[in-house]
Amino acid sequence: MISALAAAGLALSTIVIPPAVDPPPPGQITIDVVTVNGSGCRLGTAAVAVSPDNKAFTVTYSEYLAQVGPQAKPTDFRKNCQLNLKVNVPGGFTYGIAQADYRGFADLQRGAKGTTKASYYFQGMSDTDQRSKTFNGGISDNWQVTHQTPVASIIYHPCGERRNFNVNTELRVEKGTSDPKKTSFMTMDSTDVSFSTLYHFAWKKCPK
Repeated sequence: MISALAAAGLALSTIVIPPAVDPPPPGQITIDVVTVNGSGCRLGTAAVAVSPDNKAFTVTYSEYLAQVGPQAKPTDFRKNCQLNLKVNVPGGFTYGIAQADYRGFADLQRGAKGTTKASYYFQGMSDTDQRSKTFNGGISDNWQVTHQTPVASIIYHPCGERRNFNVNTELRVEKGTSDPKKTSFMTMDSTDVSFSTLYHFAWKKCPK
């Protein structure tokens, strides 16, 4: 189990936070990574940090890369990751996810394409609608995909229950008609917090 570290210096000032039902609870929220599964996030290569204002948390990957090309293995075209997280919140509060921002870098040759897929859900509850975005080559640039949920449609962790939060993501790169001698790749990884996956909390007080 890996305890989440406080996120000092997260670059959140430029991100618009959707309105929450209630303000964030006082005190620091922590997140424990219970299990990590997937070809894109070997144990020890995914870290979680909570923002100081308790409005968001960031998942940062260090080895999340899908690729095709002369140096790639046959299985490298698709990478995935499932995180099982325990979110520790003060008593009397519950949370949902109002918005998720997925970021990375894509270097795709002309004729190739890359796809990112993502979903999240509370353990034992229905999965969210899986959303995907496809990027066509040729590009060599940072990418970002934002999934925003209307306030009225946010699903909250049931008050008084213990349900971990699951995050599923996938990267896929297809060679298509691109030059087989050239490599195309897509990442969801970085040592820079600007290349990370950010989830925005929506908070609610539990009934007494």
